[in-house]
Amino acid sequence: MKRFCLIATCVCGLAFSLVGCSGAPSAPSAGSNADTKQAATLVKLSDEDRVSATAQGYCAVMTSEPLGSMGVPLKLSIKDQTIWVCCKGCEKKALANPDQTLAKVAELKAQVISDQSK
Repeated sequence: MKRFCLIATCVCGLAFSLVGCSGAPSAPSAGSNADTKQAATLVKLSDEDRVSATAQGYCAVMTSEPLGSMGVPLKLSIKDQTIWVCCKGCEKKALANPDQTLAKVAELKAQVISDQSK
């Protein structure tokens, strides 16, 4: 039961961090099902990996693709840094250009922090 509560709390927290709270209820959007699917997919990661993937937010290669939107994201290690890609197809591209990939991940993480502070 504790595990279920922890998972439910993480899903809700992730959903709020991705969607935000404007203080006023809004009509469901077309993306709300995608957000729910994304959150449900990220719950399949370990707690530590979920925090890491959420901090990055988007695929390191297809930067418009939220992590979890195409299934469980893939965890890679480049120069002793953990990065995430949305799918197997992006893995090869990320590893082929390690410096570019790490620079993009740094930008994505900064954007997530900026979005959370709004």
